[in-house]
Amino acid sequence: MRWFPRRLRGARDPEDIVAGGRGAGAGSRRKSLLFNTLSPLLPHKRKWRNGSGRGRREIRSRVGAGGGRGGRSRKCARHAGSSGVSLAAAGEAERTTRRRDPAKRFPQCLHPYSALGRTSFSARGFQFVEMSSRKSKSNNLIHSEYLSQVQRILRERFCHQSPHSNLFGVQVQYKNLIELLKRTAIYGESNSVLIIGPRGSGKSTIVNHALKELMEVEDVSENVLQVHLNGLLQINDKIALKEITRQLNLENVVGDKVFGSFAENLSFILEALKNGDRTSSCPVIFILDEFDLFAHHKNQTLLYNLFDVSQSAQTPIAVIGLTCRLDILELLEKRVKSRFSHRQIHLMNSFGFPQYLKIFKEQLSLPAEFPDKLFAEKWNENVQCLSEDKNVREVLQKHFNVSKNLRSLHMLLMLALNRVTTSHPFITAPDLMEANQLCSMDSKANIVHGLSVLEICLIIAMKHLNDIYEEEPFNFQMVYNEFQKFVQRKAHSVYNFEKPVVMKAFEHLQQLELIRPMERTSANAQREYQLMKLLLDNTQIMNALQKYPNCPTDVRQWATSSLSWL
Repeated sequence: MRWFPRRLRGARDPEDIVAGGRGAGAGSRRKSLLFNTLSPLLPHKRKWRNGSGRGRREIRSRVGAGGGRGGRSRKCARHAGSSGVSLAAAGEAERTTRRRDPAKRFPQCLHPYSALGRTSFSARGFQFVEMSSRKSKSNNLIHSEYLSQVQRILRERFCHQSPHSNLFGVQVQYKNLIELLKRTAIYGESNSVLIIGPRGSGKSTIVNHALKELMEVEDVSENVLQVHLNGLLQINDKIALKEITRQLNLENVVGDKVFGSFAENLSFILEALKNGDRTSSCPVIFILDEFDLFAHHKNQTLLYNLFDVSQSAQTPIAVIGLTCRLDILELLEKRVKSRFSHRQIHLMNSFGFPQYLKIFKEQLSLPAEFPDKLFAEKWNENVQCLSEDKNVREVLQKHFNVSKNLRSLHMLLMLALNRVTTSHPFITAPDLMEANQLCSMDSKANIVHGLSVLEICLIIAMKHLNDIYEEEPFNFQMVYNEFQKFVQRKAHSVYNFEKPVVMKAFEHLQQLELIRPMERTSANAQREYQLMKLLLDNTQIMNALQKYPNCPTDVRQWATSSLSWL
């Protein structure tokens, strides 16, 4: 900070500084000041000298003859208003007026940008800054509102698999499914099909898309009925039948009879389905998610009756089963298998990395109907730049090599989206790299970070035993002996725990599922000699030790030591 004379330190206004501070009389001695900070405001840099010589006469000549200090200030104001030359001493009345009125506090003519608005004073000098608080607050509110809409649209796309999202790599399978559903809904043809694929391959997505497209047809939307069942929720046929009657709005048709025994429910549903025909009955589409769990129901009664109705010339129904098991037909009974049409649609995520990169861009891009077109354009341009970034491509390539599952890609994008704020409105490459680290984080390595030093020593002893005996199982006594060897060598730095304490730590590792017994424990077996296996590899152990807080140096060296040291 630049040094000022003591009597100028109390000056609040530039007039005070120029006039020599408060209480500076007309005949007081002026100090030497070099106003480098005012160089953008003054037309020429000028040194003011001590005494009453040439410098003083020069100031008087520039200010002009006036009656007292008030006259000089008025003359200065007129002179500055006409030509904008320099600052001069201001009278006490003028300073008081300017101090009360912020608009008159600093002359607007001193700087060419002063007409923009209010002024502010900084340590570097006088800067005239446009400060529109109301406009900035409204802009921030609008900006945060748009970001909230972006997060809502993308989270709905990532989490709920909305029907508005695009299909990737399953266009052929989707075409077969929509043709089958149209034959049922329009022409009254009963069908059954199984959609088989790994989790996250898009089974539910293509079904939702097909139903959405089917319901857009005028004649179909009012007549087709849908029944959605899930093997995780409907754990037996009785619960499944109750859910069918509820979704078909048949609860109050015959009073409490619908909610009677399983046989009454089944006969009621079958009678309602079999009394219709292809021309007058409403088609019913059954979607059975986790289809393999329905195959574990007793006698597979529900599947048998649904497939039996689909093979008869009665109410047109379509049975769509979703499963991730390739051997699903082996789980069906012979009588059920004989009534199934054996149509299968396989989804195997057969696209390559270029299409995976295209999916990444389409999943992050905003739709054309976004309210703020300019913001949507900037967002989509940022997504395009991300797809061309080298670091982002490396992250996506690693993610693609591990799994082509779109659900895992949605998790990656969701973690990156959580970092978007008003101060950080766009996703960047570091955001995706951090999200990738969170997705690829090893859960067992995180457990190791919370272990005690004794438990870490036991894991290192197990690691050395695996190296010595080539992944052979070990027991507690072997681990304890290896730990004792280490303690004897490093007795000055490692505390020697008693055997029951070490046994308790060993059992805690078993509870955390870092080790597991090789065989089922019996009541008479001694715990010290029960064979165990370590569920961590050497890479996980070493990575966890690198991040372990306050790990003793001797313990770290023991983990990295060779077998000859033992």
